[in-house]
Amino acid sequence: MTLDIFDLTGKVAVITGGYKGIGRGIAEGLAEAGADIVIGARNFEGCKEAAAEIKKDFGVETLAVKCDVSRVEDAENMIAATVEKFGQVDILVNNAGITGAAKAVVNMPDEEWQQTLAINLTGIFNCSRAAAREMVKRKSGKIINVTSVASFMPLPHSGDYCASKGGALLLTKVMALELIKHNIQVNAICPGYFRTDLNPVLGAKVEQEIKKRVPIGRIGDPKEMAGLALLLASSAGDYLVGTAINIDGGVMLKGT
Repeated sequence: MTLDIFDLTGKVAVITGGYKGIGRGIAEGLAEAGADIVIGARNFEGCKEAAAEIKKDFGVETLAVKCDVSRVEDAENMIAATVEKFGQVDILVNNAGITGAAKAVVNMPDEEWQQTLAINLTGIFNCSRAAAREMVKRKSGKIINVTSVASFMPLPHSGDYCASKGGALLLTKVMALELIKHNIQVNAICPGYFRTDLNPVLGAKVEQEIKKRVPIGRIGDPKEMAGLALLLASSAGDYLVGTAINIDGGVMLKGT
């Protein structure tokens, strides 16, 4: 076995929400392995800036696409733009997501519940369906869904978020069963606490409280997502089908 199994030269990777945070860490990791990168998100300016920086830093080709993953047309247009520029889509990382309403179920407005599910769950469906249709044509592909430890454990005042992430995990497994006959591997990454705009560390006191929940004693850096994403995106992960891998500093060892 050599490091060639991690080589993504000639591959095209689409990362939703890839201009910052966990998505940016994954995008840079895949670019460093040689993949051309497509960044899709609602913040088009952020996408363009990230795409330009990744191209400069890693010497790969990049594309920025404005995409609201909750909209079917946007998801399909993102994949169509990828195929138009590169001729293929080999890897899809469904990373775009929101933290949700942060309210008890009895106080949760309908529109906030619906928005969280639309982005965190329906967004994965929209993008995966569009990408898988292209992957099936080539009998090859990798789909990586970024879910959360909330896929497994209930968090107070996070009913919408937990429901969306739990649904995303089961959707991952269903897609894995359906698509493996086409040589498309679908797996999930389940992060714990990471420094991102979606999970900000609001001062030293809050950071200390969070650290108490993490056996490793610190909060994750988005760049630490790159290695796991590369495993699942490369031929090194060809025998991983429908898995959900925690990357959480040990949070799940302590449960809720």
